Amino acid sequence: MMKVIPHSLFTDFDINLFKSGKHYRLYDKLGSHLTEVEGKKGTYFAVWAPTAKAVSVIGDFNHWQEGAHELYVRWDESGIWEGFIPGVDMGSLYKYKIHSHNNDIKTEKADPFGRYCEHPPKTASVVWDASYNWKDDSWMENRAEKNALDKPFSVYEVHLSSWKKKNGWESLTYVEMADELVDYVVEMGFTHVEFMPVMEYPFDPSWGYQLTGYFAPTSRFGKPEDFKLLVDKFHQKGIGVILDWVPSHFPEDAHGLGFFDGSHLYEHPDRRRGYHPDWKSLIFNYGRNEVRAFLISNAIFWLDQYHVDGLRVDAVASMLYLDYSREDGEWEPNMYGNNENLEAMSFLREMNQEVYASFPGVQTIAEESTAFSGVTKPVHFGGLGFGMKWMMGWMHDTLEFFKKEPIHRSYDLNDITFSMTYAFTENFMLPFSHDEVVYGKQSLLYRMPGDEWQRFANLRLLFGYMFTHPGTNLLFMGGEFGQSSEWDFQNSLEWHLTQYDFHSGIQETIKDLNKLYKSNPALYEKQFSPDGFQWIEYNDQENSVISYLRKGNDPKDDLIIVCNFTPVPRENYRVGVAKTKQLKLLFSSDDKKYAGGGIGKKTLRPGKKEWNGYEHSVSMTLPPLAVVVYK
Repeated sequence: MMKVIPHSLFTDFDINLFKSGKHYRLYDKLGSHLTEVEGKKGTYFAVWAPTAKAVSVIGDFNHWQEGAHELYVRWDESGIWEGFIPGVDMGSLYKYKIHSHNNDIKTEKADPFGRYCEHPPKTASVVWDASYNWKDDSWMENRAEKNALDKPFSVYEVHLSSWKKKNGWESLTYVEMADELVDYVVEMGFTHVEFMPVMEYPFDPSWGYQLTGYFAPTSRFGKPEDFKLLVDKFHQKGIGVILDWVPSHFPEDAHGLGFFDGSHLYEHPDRRRGYHPDWKSLIFNYGRNEVRAFLISNAIFWLDQYHVDGLRVDAVASMLYLDYSREDGEWEPNMYGNNENLEAMSFLREMNQEVYASFPGVQTIAEESTAFSGVTKPVHFGGLGFGMKWMMGWMHDTLEFFKKEPIHRSYDLNDITFSMTYAFTENFMLPFSHDEVVYGKQSLLYRMPGDEWQRFANLRLLFGYMFTHPGTNLLFMGGEFGQSSEWDFQNSLEWHLTQYDFHSGIQETIKDLNKLYKSNPALYEKQFSPDGFQWIEYNDQENSVISYLRKGNDPKDDLIIVCNFTPVPRENYRVGVAKTKQLKLLFSSDDKKYAGGGIGKKTLRPGKKEWNGYEHSVSMTLPPLAVVVYK
């Protein structure tokens, strides 16, 4: 059996960067790398295990025998063990067997930097070179413009395993998705797709949010280069790709990052800061330089190696607060005596700075559910540096309002209008995500009140209001055709429903709302600026109607939006306008092609009658439970 040959990919500069937490391309050095040394082909291995007194690579090439291939520890106190093993080829299975100085503990771990993993429930890492010939040059060259904050950003959120099944139970592969999913997203008119975590995870019910393979696309759907093909195909069709990224916590599975070398290496050693009681998982030690470098390298890896266009950072609130989901006595204040996790805040700022410096055409998006200030403010202004933040308050208030019977909505119109008091404090994305259609919350459709007609009319109205509200948009799969059941990660979406008029009507509504959004600058040029929005009427409680303007850079692009939240048509309803030109109907959620009633006029001529503070106004017939958009 061939012995381990001393070899290193690290320079002294690499080690200094690593120790200081400033090495953001660690995936080029740590992990397994196919190479040639002394004329012999094989694999170089490197792993960080500072508490170890011995580290062996065990695998199918040495019958998983500890000691057969012991790595060499570096002399520079970096804690890195490394070496080259001749004859270990692509596809070889391996793990690290770590013998710790800490009570002689032995651990057997998958490679934290492994590029490919066995199909769960198997847990070994796989030596792999995911070389791929990209064909998305045009997209990458123009991505910065497509991804800009003053451009349309309409996101379709997807759980890869359950989007569509073949043979009734089997998930599509990455290659199959590169045809079916890509074509569907294009047909529906979305600008971006967001994948719930694709990184390797052991437990299906976690939906991918408990990661063990941070650098490996899950093998459930194919090889790493197959996932590159999927991203490439989206880019070739002009669609951006966003990945959910989970730097907030990780599971305690034996082969994962927890207690890696017999010590609290990746997780914070204080249980009050290193364990998440809600998710029964471990929390990264954001104050440890090497851990910060690991996480930032991981963010960079997906942008670099997989051409990803954005990262939606999961559970940011849980990172920002030391007392998140903890009772008194279960947490310790920071040096200033308050509950902010200063190390996590520093990490997020550093991550965002490096991401935007290295890839100026991408976006980072925070799932942050509190009123934490400055999430999307630049770091040099004291912010966290994200590009966008999920508008959780809007989502909650809007769904609370819509679930009410229309007769009661007049008393709660503030639930709909309140969001405008803070809509421009951050760069907000409006999310109807997977979290809103699970755990007994019901599907979006069945959160709507009334009979069948009213449910579907309410849902069309909800989406029309969403797409015309300032901010960008995200919709979880199934919502775009009015799925009846809650989302079930084990089963396919209910695609058979699209044969029915009401459901296909929702689908057509989303298609046309995406067209409306992308073709009208008033809906995106100033989507994060108060200059892009103006109320016409926000307090018509008697009729449960609101109306507002959306504005772009050119006043000629201004749009008038009117929402009727009751099932009663409003005849001769008057709306103040600033101009005397004829108004043209661009969109009505009551259109017959959406299975609506088709009420309302296609054109309106303003008259000289003061209304809503304007010298001129128009009289219109408002369809029931509908939104209309005029230009």
